[in-house]
Amino acid sequence: MDADLAAAYERCRGLHRRHGRTYYLATRLLPAWKRRHVHALYGFTRYADEIVDSTGDLPPAERAAQLADWSDRFVAGLRGEPVDDPLLPAVLHTIAVFDLAPADFAAFLRSMAMDLTVTSYRTYDDLLGYMDGSAAVIGTMMLPILGSSDPAAAREPARQLGLAFQLTNFIRDVAEDLDRGRTYLPDEHLAMFDVTRDDLLAARAVGHGTPQLRELIRYEVTRAQAHYAAAAPGIPLLTAASQACMRTAYELYGGILDEVAAQDYDVFARRARVPVQRRLAVATRALLTPPGTPVAVPGPALQPALVA
Repeated sequence: MDADLAAAYERCRGLHRRHGRTYYLATRLLPAWKRRHVHALYGFTRYADEIVDSTGDLPPAERAAQLADWSDRFVAGLRGEPVDDPLLPAVLHTIAVFDLAPADFAAFLRSMAMDLTVTSYRTYDDLLGYMDGSAAVIGTMMLPILGSSDPAAAREPARQLGLAFQLTNFIRDVAEDLDRGRTYLPDEHLAMFDVTRDDLLAARAVGHGTPQLRELIRYEVTRAQAHYAAAAPGIPLLTAASQACMRTAYELYGGILDEVAAQDYDVFARRARVPVQRRLAVATRALLTPPGTPVAVPGPALQPALVA
């Protein structure tokens, strides 16, 4: 591996270690040769996200121009043109090694562009349309790297796991997303619990939620659990060397829902975090779990209507 490519992979690993601590811990359980490719995918998604969210002092049009420029360089790299970028060489190399679908990356970039103009979603189906690109395709990008005994059967669970992880983030980060001017809780769900965007903003201001808001978050947790349930059958289908990693990620992200429940679904009081001791215990247990063992769905009992 030449020095520039190695440096690009290291840049991606640094982004992963700094910003995705839970997932980074899980990735440590993969064979060493696979880790750099997972870091590359994380680096790609994180860098695009930073263009959208970490340049908030810039007008949306300027951020859109930056994202479009970076996307153009990525597409040029897919065509085999030289790319002057600190991390894209690692992403392009990973795509070539595993023959990943460029359409998944294009869908992801489209969803990132939506974040520059779309501030809320009317229905859950509308939100799922956004998450198809922002989360579900991450599962299909990852699947060839993880490997599977039955890739066709594992594809939809992989997509569902991407959705589960992102919904978990949306639930945990309601307050932070409000600071960015966005609401990922669908309007139709807010209406079900007689909650308005002004109620969300008021809860952010005072640092605690109303009973109606806590019931709304409880409902969103069951939505996320339904996606975890749909994802669970896919993990035993992964190659044996990848199962400990994904069991750990599955349980730790699901553990965020446990923490939300433990604080009575008040996501405005504090940011839900899985304690370090539990993280280490989960990783150790995953290493000792025989491949093929079924995966338990996290959190309180699911509402049957949401699993069906």
